[in-house]
Amino acid sequence: MKYEKINLRDDGKVYLETYILDKSPEMPALHVRPAVMICPGGGYFMCSDREAEPIAMAFAAEGFHTFVIRYSLNEDAVFPNSLCDLSRAMKIVREHSEEWGVNENAIAVAGFSAGGHLAATLGTLWNDKEIQTTAGCFNDENRPDALVLCYPVTGPIGECPADCLNTLLRGTEGEAREKLLEKISPYKQVGKHTPPSFIVHTFEDETVPVENSLVFAKALSDNGIPFELHIVQKGVHGLALANDVTYVADCHVEPSFQPWVKNCSRWLKDNFNKK
Repeated sequence: MKYEKINLRDDGKVYLETYILDKSPEMPALHVRPAVMICPGGGYFMCSDREAEPIAMAFAAEGFHTFVIRYSLNEDAVFPNSLCDLSRAMKIVREHSEEWGVNENAIAVAGFSAGGHLAATLGTLWNDKEIQTTAGCFNDENRPDALVLCYPVTGPIGECPADCLNTLLRGTEGEAREKLLEKISPYKQVGKHTPPSFIVHTFEDETVPVENSLVFAKALSDNGIPFELHIVQKGVHGLALANDVTYVADCHVEPSFQPWVKNCSRWLKDNFNKK
């Protein structure tokens, strides 16, 4: 495996981590693989380690090249900074697709909580000309081929998601704020350009209400976008892998949630093989 840290900003606070699987003459069919770009959660004030490398390793075990982006946070996360970070990261992967053995038409973006918001925002705003120009993506290099949304924030639905979005809205007031809030509410921006999506959440999530996933799924359905939706009854917010690898407390182990990576990997491969 090739690990590399690529700075996306001169101060080193924003960077991309690569987990490139090795090629083997014994597995020639895997010299070019699909990839998953991972956006950890953390309310736009941190990037959770529990939703970074452990997730990358889980998808790597399923045969994917994986990448983790540490995007702009806190005062630096004012819209569209974090989205432009992610767009640049997608461009880097596509620019190195031949070198790294990445199928440039099979790159999923996976996000957790606030990272799920970032992923969903890319899925709904990737073709926004202002975003593409700011990020330097002039040939749709930031296009996601699939979304993987784990207990995502998709709008101001519930107290914590509203606080999360306030970070992106800092410095914007009045009518301009309301207009921007609508733009960064992914469930309101779903269109024919939005890629197929795999969504997983828990009914018991009290931090990011399950309605965030339900309204996004409905928007996908209304636009004829394929999706797979898994709602598990039990489980707190931030389960990550929901096993001993991402354990913090007993509440972060939930057997009913654990199959999501394998289910998602099967879904991704099915969708990518149709292309």
